[in-house]
Amino acid sequence: MNRVKVIRNHLNSAIEPVELDIIDDSHLHAGHAGAASGGGHFSVKIISKKFTGLPTLARHRLVYQAVEDLMPAEIHALSITATTPEEHKL
Repeated sequence: MNRVKVIRNHLNSAIEPVELDIIDDSHLHAGHAGAASGGGHFSVKIISKKFTGLPTLARHRLVYQAVEDLMPAEIHALSITATTPEEHKL
C-alpha cells in the first residue's frame, strides 16, 4: 500500500485542497518507537479555502479528522502546515 496516496485521497476528499504536498519522513525516524509499530512519519503542506477564518488548531483538527482512521496503524506522526490560498500568496 502506498501510504502517501492513501493520505492524499483522504485529504482531497475531506478538505478539497488547492495545493497538497505530502512527504514521507519515516526514514528519518528509523529506530523510533512509533516507527517500530509500523506507523509512518509524514509532513503535510496543505492549502485550502476551508481554512479561511479558522485558527491554526482548528485547521489541524480538520486534517487529523480527515485521516483519523489511518492513525496510529498507518500514521504515527504528522507535521502539518495548513494555510489559505490568500495566506500562501503573502
